[in-house]
Amino acid sequence: MKKQTIVTLDLEGVLVPEIWIAFAEKTGIQALRRTTRDEPDYDVLMAGRLKLLDDHGLKLPDIQEVIGTLSPMEGAKAFLDELRSLTQVIILSDTFEEFAQPLMRQLGWPTIFCHYLEVDVEGRIVSYKLRQSNQKQHAVAAFKGLNYKVIAAGDSFNDTTMLAEADRGFFFHAPESIQVQFPQFTPFDRYEDLMGAIRSEL
Repeated sequence: MKKQTIVTLDLEGVLVPEIWIAFAEKTGIQALRRTTRDEPDYDVLMAGRLKLLDDHGLKLPDIQEVIGTLSPMEGAKAFLDELRSLTQVIILSDTFEEFAQPLMRQLGWPTIFCHYLEVDVEGRIVSYKLRQSNQKQHAVAAFKGLNYKVIAAGDSFNDTTMLAEADRGFFFHAPESIQVQFPQFTPFDRYEDLMGAIRSEL
C-alpha cells in the first residue's frame, strides 16, 4: 500500500524573505543580519539578537512594523497553492507566532508550527520559548510514525536535521557554503524545479 505524503517546508528564505535581515536593513544594525545560515546554534543566535534589541531600545512593535511591509517571495504563493492541491503541506519554522501571522495571511493561511515570544507590557521581548528543541526533526519523525512519507525542503543549518529525518530532503535557495557541507541534499533555486522534484516523489 502506498503511503500518504506530507511535505514540510521551512518559511524564511524558502517562501518569504528573512525577517531579521529586513529588520537589519530598516534599522541599520548590521549584526542583526546574522541568521541560521550563519549560526548553527539557535540559542546563541537568539541571545545575540535579544541583546541587540535591548541595546538599541527596540521592541516587538518595531519588528512587526517591518514585517507588515514584507511580501512572500515571487512565485511562492503559486508554488504553495499548487503543492497544497497535490498533498498535505506543513511549514516548520524557527520563527515566532508574533512574526508569522501577517505572512501566513498573504500565503493563504497554511499550517505552521513555530515558536513564541515572551513580551512585557511595554512591548520589550523578554525571552523566547521553543515549542520543542530541534522541533523540525521531531515533527518529521512524528509524521513518519503516523505512517506518512515525508518530503522536506529548507535552506539553512537548522533545516538539515529535518531534511535528514525526511524520506527525501531538498535544499532550496541554500547558500553554497551550506550546500558544500551537506552534499546529500539536492539543491534547487527555482520553484518549478523543486515542484518537479517533489512531484516525482509523490
